[in-house]
Amino acid sequence: MTQFLKRTWAEVNLDAIQHNFRAIAGSLTGGCRAMAIVKADAYGHGAGYVSRALRAAGADWFGVSNLDEALQIRKAGISESILILGYTPPKEAARLAAFGITQTVFNREYGEELSAAASAAGVEVRVHIKLDTGMSRIGFLCQREEKLDDAADEVPAVCRLPGLAPEGVFTHFASADEEDGEAFTRLQFSLFRHTIDALEKRGVHFALRHCCNSAATLRFPHMHLDMVRPGIILYGLMPDRWMAAR
Repeated sequence: MTQFLKRTWAEVNLDAIQHNFRAIAGSLTGGCRAMAIVKADAYGHGAGYVSRALRAAGADWFGVSNLDEALQIRKAGISESILILGYTPPKEAARLAAFGITQTVFNREYGEELSAAASAAGVEVRVHIKLDTGMSRIGFLCQREEKLDDAADEVPAVCRLPGLAPEGVFTHFASADEEDGEAFTRLQFSLFRHTIDALEKRGVHFALRHCCNSAATLRFPHMHLDMVRPGIILYGLMPDRWMAAR
């Protein structure tokens, strides 16, 4: 008989996670793709195992919160694109480039610091621009229409910095999972689209535009754009109880 030193363990059904990813991917509009969110050790399910299973199911983008998590799944054999959604010290520019990891840039000062570090190391770091349309965490401020021009002026300056290769632009919805959050989510989406339009008029175009978390992916198909970022629904849970009853 196998001897166990610990009497508790978790059994993770990777087939179910693959099924969930395929169901999500199959529901997307147009040519939209899904970035699998595997932050926090894939929500405690084991980032390496889960990421490999998701790759086998068709995932070609992965989202994490920090550099350690990105390196964890790189070391697990994931060679596909990885986006760090949070902060990475600019001094890590060389490692970001060496491991092909995409970094979020959330304000001009950080972009300039990352650019300087990348240039000093002789590397180029892929980046996604984060717009703050109402989550109030990180991002170029564009929570009100009068702030859109400020963001539309700052972002192009960052995108022209040496050592940075802009790939995408994104925002994060604050209340898409709330039953009464539809109006604010629509406002955020409008601010996001208006800022992107203002940037395009300034000659800045992004290959990937993404804003939908799990709740928005399910509730607002017209907001899918180029990519969505499912997280908790990959693991078999609804973002909130009221959504499970729909």
